[in-house]
Amino acid sequence: MMELYLDLCSQPCRSVFLVAKALNIPFDFKHVDLSAGQNYSEEFGKINIMRKVPVMKDADFILTESTAILDYMVQKHRGPTHWFPSELQPRARVNEYLSWQHTNLRTTGSKVFLLKVVFPMMMGCDAPKEKMDAAMDGLNESLSLLENYFLQDKPFIIGNQISVADVVAIAEVMQPVGSGVDVFVGRPKLCVWRDRVKAQLGEELFKEAHEVIMKISDLTQNIDKTALEMMKPKFQKMFS
Repeated sequence: MMELYLDLCSQPCRSVFLVAKALNIPFDFKHVDLSAGQNYSEEFGKINIMRKVPVMKDADFILTESTAILDYMVQKHRGPTHWFPSELQPRARVNEYLSWQHTNLRTTGSKVFLLKVVFPMMMGCDAPKEKMDAAMDGLNESLSLLENYFLQDKPFIIGNQISVADVVAIAEVMQPVGSGVDVFVGRPKLCVWRDRVKAQLGEELFKEAHEVIMKISDLTQNIDKTALEMMKPKFQKMFS
């Protein structure tokens, strides 16, 4: 059986989890608790020397990077073609979003999350206002591009049907939501799209995938102090 090494605090992990569940792919969920530093364990290092999640292990075949995993799962398990279309132009639209999101919505949403949630844990105070304002400006710019370029007046990113691009996007949008930033205020188009994606995935699956991130305060109360110290130098460099 396929094994998926995931932490549902991570946007890429949630997208892999959602697509695997939506396609009814049998898999063994291997929880890697990033907040406890489990990605630095000897066992996980044998599977993935980069110590990143998500990781897919299919027999002896190991694959990292969420977008590659999504493509592999859809092709191997012959999911409906709208998830990752074979037609040239719809597939190009999916790949366009997947290429864009790494340094845009995923990055900007993560930055807001880190400043709102992780910064106070690491530094013992709220993030400086100028850093928070700059992060919010970046996030709002990414959200506007999602609405006005990728979605436009279509129900979903590639048109009338959901694709992996929508799943990746919703996982990214929910990251700042989990930190207490309601990105849907004043964005009716985004609200309607979110509801469509939720309906396609199913309310229960959507809730299951995002339950951890929506209860992030529980994580911050129970985070491993040793793991926190391990992450601190990288975090300080990131926001110095």
